[in-house]
Amino acid sequence: MCGICGYYSFRKEISSKNILEMNNAIRHRGPDDEGFWISNGSKGESFSGNDSTQKIKKTFPVLNEFSSKIALGFRRLSILDLSEKGHQPMLSDNEKITITFNGEIYNFKKIRQELKSLGYHFKSNSDTEVILKSYEEWGREMFTRFDGMFAIALVDLEKQKLILGRDRVGLKPLFYFKNENALIWASEIKSILKNEYIKPEINWNGVYTNFLFQTTLAPETCFKNIFSLDPASFLILDLNDFTFSKQFYWNFPTEKLENVTEEEAAAKVDGLLTESIKEQLFAHVPVTSMMSGGIDSTLITAKAKPFKNDINAFTISYQFSESEVKNASLIAEKIDIQHDVKKVSDEEILNQLKENIQHFEEPYSSLEVLMNAAEFAKNRGFKVVLSGNGADELFAGYSHSLKLNKWLSMRKFNAVRHFIFTNDDFSRKVKNYFSQDDMLDFFRQSQVGMKPFETKSIFSDAIFNTIKTNLKDKKLSETKDYHGLFEYDMKYSLSSHHVFRDDLSAMKYGVEFRYPYLSNDLIDYVSSLPEKIRYNGIQNKPLLRKVAEKYLPSEILKMPKRGFSFPLAHFIKTESKMREFIIENLNSLKKRNFFNSEVIDTWWNHQKNEYDCVKIWQLVTFELWYQKYFANH
Repeated sequence: MCGICGYYSFRKEISSKNILEMNNAIRHRGPDDEGFWISNGSKGESFSGNDSTQKIKKTFPVLNEFSSKIALGFRRLSILDLSEKGHQPMLSDNEKITITFNGEIYNFKKIRQELKSLGYHFKSNSDTEVILKSYEEWGREMFTRFDGMFAIALVDLEKQKLILGRDRVGLKPLFYFKNENALIWASEIKSILKNEYIKPEINWNGVYTNFLFQTTLAPETCFKNIFSLDPASFLILDLNDFTFSKQFYWNFPTEKLENVTEEEAAAKVDGLLTESIKEQLFAHVPVTSMMSGGIDSTLITAKAKPFKNDINAFTISYQFSESEVKNASLIAEKIDIQHDVKKVSDEEILNQLKENIQHFEEPYSSLEVLMNAAEFAKNRGFKVVLSGNGADELFAGYSHSLKLNKWLSMRKFNAVRHFIFTNDDFSRKVKNYFSQDDMLDFFRQSQVGMKPFETKSIFSDAIFNTIKTNLKDKKLSETKDYHGLFEYDMKYSLSSHHVFRDDLSAMKYGVEFRYPYLSNDLIDYVSSLPEKIRYNGIQNKPLLRKVAEKYLPSEILKMPKRGFSFPLAHFIKTESKMREFIIENLNSLKKRNFFNSEVIDTWWNHQKNEYDCVKIWQLVTFELWYQKYFANH
């Protein structure tokens, strides 16, 4: 688990200051070691850095001022094979292939055995070396074999190819910038911005989707010409003629399983989840579980105990989370594990507010406590944290899924919107509801971000007129059933939103979150089940509840769904420092003339329900994002 960065300058050699600064910008991702590899395109050389281990510094010279066309940078968080043998960038025996890799390949031992039987020899116990040898044997076909979370950058000097690849659901981020002069990539955008080719510019189309969906829809970001590599895809750059191609290596299974009973499905899911947990518990460092008190994370913890008797768990406590803490303590007592509760005070949130918001590389709509969770895990000596994230998307856990059938029956009356001529709040809401013509609209509505009519009123006319408001290129298969919604939840709610936030939150403190619900086999199996087993429109997560009955007490199974974030609306209402913070940033934002000042004032002064604060918070986080990434450039 690490941070990676790199560039290829097509037409001229550039200073190694670029890679040194890019790597330093993601130092938090890997405090244990660093490494570099630079090349003129025909041969390369390895270097150590100031933060490299003593052994690595003895092996490779420290990188100083140097010019090259290609450079790879790496920051290491040691999880597997803690020795220097796991050092990156890692080279093939003939030194023609070089790789940097961030993540974990959970099935690397099986692949390693297969490669050994084909005659390959290994110098380390790392999964990085398994990827390198997999590429030598199978080339780009290797991606389909990996079960895990990964972002990979690989340079093949023999075939003159540079390859960037990302895991199936985008658990590990990989961003890139390309123009006619260079390809630049990194685990975080803040690293890309350190390259001399980059002058940060706002991508207003990205900001627009961010406001509508609470996240920018990949592959776009809020930065012009900086993209997120699509999950389950790899990008190939030909080093000779600088041409690009992108290929997808996986999609949801098209064949559906027939004649499966709910009991059979539950037993199979139980078995696959067990396998996934067993594989993801493997680490050469201590592992803990983050329990929110709901079904998802408590089930993971309960099932992990037989495989790792010393498994720990912790729960983050904040205002109104008493029932979650109680349930988490209940399960910890039942399975006899050490359980810590970390209370996050209002003061703590306020003290870290600006820094935490600016660590994210786009505006966002909630008050995250994941960074507090990561910081707590680190302070307790844990580098690996099991997370229940992904279960809501995979098993229909969100409350909006329960509104699907009503929307499907009501959408035939959508023409009614053309006959609403009044413009009061209620009329606008009704008109907005009957403007959900397709599944993308329905999904957007469920994200409780700004509504399209609100974005039109908030952006200045000059900016709004440049925005591409037609989002048809963001549509997925659009099937008019639960599977259509499932695709949006997996691609946009999970890949564009949750795991991106998770990664930035965890890696700020050099901690790795792992997701047992998101193994290849589990995703493939659940997504090919008949709809009636996965989704009933009455209760969220019906299939997972069936699995959990065997492990969890009824109090947890009956608990209503709650998000894992601080109660923002209550905080704004009750905390004067928070209101001052918001007013100060809104006033600063108004001076920039990007947004309509009168509308900002109206929104701030007329908050009627708990969701009205979301759009205010989106504007505040935009301002803080702008200050960090643009104001001083």
